[in-house]
This record gives sequence, structure tokens and C-alpha cells, in this order.
Amino acid sequence: MRTLVIHNPKSGFGSDAIFQFVRALVSAGDECVMRMLEDDFAADRACSDAESFDMVVASGGDGTVASLLYALRGRDVPACVFPSGTANLLCANIGNAPEPSALARACRVGKTAPVDLCEISWEGEGGERHVRGFALMSGTGFDAQLMQAALPNKAVMGQAAYFAAALANPRPAVERFSITVDGRTLEREGIACLVANNAMMQGDIQIVPDCRMDDGLLDVIVVETSGAAQLLKPLAFGLVDRSGKAIGRPHLESFKGREVRVECSEPVPIEVDGEALPGTVRSYEARVLPAAVRIVVDAMSPYGTADDGSSRFGHSDVIAYPE
Repeated sequence: MRTLVIHNPKSGFGSDAIFQFVRALVSAGDECVMRMLEDDFAADRACSDAESFDMVVASGGDGTVASLLYALRGRDVPACVFPSGTANLLCANIGNAPEPSALARACRVGKTAPVDLCEISWEGEGGERHVRGFALMSGTGFDAQLMQAALPNKAVMGQAAYFAAALANPRPAVERFSITVDGRTLEREGIACLVANNAMMQGDIQIVPDCRMDDGLLDVIVVETSGAAQLLKPLAFGLVDRSGKAIGRPHLESFKGREVRVECSEPVPIEVDGEALPGTVRSYEARVLPAAVRIVVDAMSPYGTADDGSSRFGHSDVIAYPE
């Protein structure tokens, strides 16, 4: 088994869990290449030789992993998502057992599932065109402001930095959004407009129901509140009804589609998979890339099956699941 591990050492708290994973993964006769990313890494370059390996392991925060998966789109090599970031929401949405030994076992078993990625594009303040891939969600408004405000404290506070940023800005600006979903245009007001491939947040709470990575659709989510405090209500509903199917989500409205255009009444910040980008935008477009990449899944994942089946690379029986 030949494995390429691409790791961002600046993600999260610098955990050595990725090295525990490698020790559990490799067996006699295997080859494992570990590629450490620099601050200004280019995902395409990091994945340039991916087809010469049996598997690519993308290790880092959500933004790092999403950029690597986007670089692997349409290519015949499976990818394992390894959680080395602060929130690791992409790994949580995939649903694999997150422990290093469990992910090593899943890689040796080699079961994969095709999942969607998404692409977002916008025009910068200087007129330049930008295109980025994403795996979780992206958008404009209050969420992007939170990402920007939380950045200085993420290394020390972890996920708590986002809550601290929300408390520091209790009255975010309400914008008017013109949203075109597969040719149908809607006018809405709110503090944020997001496009999502996955919509599960911390605590296994689905922001909106039935948002999956394998349905060939984007979910457009409008946060229709006038203050950050009102977000406590949908959060409380989520604690009672994690799926969002029983009692819904107050102050949140969602639509499904394959192609989306969002126009904002004022210039607003933008974020892609939790990464706040410089500058502001007046509009953006997003589209789904169906079944763009094959990811490693195990029996716990909603994209897997209850039976692991035979091991593709062998030696999986010597890797025990965590106690």
C-alpha cells in the first residue's frame, strides 16, 4: 500500500495525532510519504503526483482539507479526511470514527463513497475574478465577520473563539439578498446568506435538515434575524431536535439547487469553509460538483454501510478500534 499523507502543521493545536495514525497504518512492505505544507501552499502542487499512490490522506483544518479535496476532484484516487484542525466539522459530517487507529483501519479496509464538492466564485474589489472549491459551507455576512474576528484567538481558545466573537458583535448589520436558485429569484433580508454542502455544526446539530454530500444539491441558508441573540433560539431547538425535521429552525430559511447566485445590498465580507478572505464582495456564484471525489468511509459513516466487507489492502485485522 502506497500512501501520501499531506499535513498542515499549522492547523489546530499542532497535535501529533497524525503520527499516531501513520504508525497504526503502515505494515511491512508499505510505503508512506508525508508531505508537510508550507504557509503559502498550493493544493494543486501538493497533490500533483496523487495518482502514483493508492490513497491520499488530507490532514489539517477544514479549509486545508477542502482545498486538497478540490485539487483531487475528478481524479482516480481515494482520499481520507484526517481531523487536525480546530473544529474539524468536515470530518464530523463524514461521520467516521475519528480516532487515529480507527481511521488507519478504515484506510486499510479501503471502502470509499463518492461525495459532492462545491465551487464558489466572485469578483474582488479590484475587479479580479476568484474561484475556490469548498466542502462544507461558504457565504457572506455575519458568519464571515465571525471568522475574521475569531482568527486572532483561535490558537489559544479553539472553538470558543467563535462564541467570543459573536458576543462582541451582538447587533450585526441586516442586509438584503437577491438569491437566484436554478433560475428562480427570491428577495430576502438577514444577517447572513450561506451555501452549504454539509450543514452539521458542533454537537451534531443540523443547521437545516437533509443536507448531504451525495445528493447533487447545494443548500442555500438565509439567517433571518436582526441580532446575534436571536441565534440562541435555533440553537436551543437544535439541542432538542438535532436533525431539524421535527420542530424546524426558527429564523432560518433554506432552499435547494444546483446553481446559485447571491447579490448583496451592501459590500460584505466572504468566508470559504471557515476561512475569512480579505476584502468584501457585492455578489457571488456557487455550484455543486456532483460525486467529485471518493472519500474513505467506515461502518459509522452515514455514507458507508454496516459491513466493512473484505479489506482492500489487508492487515486491517491487526488494527483494533479504540476501547
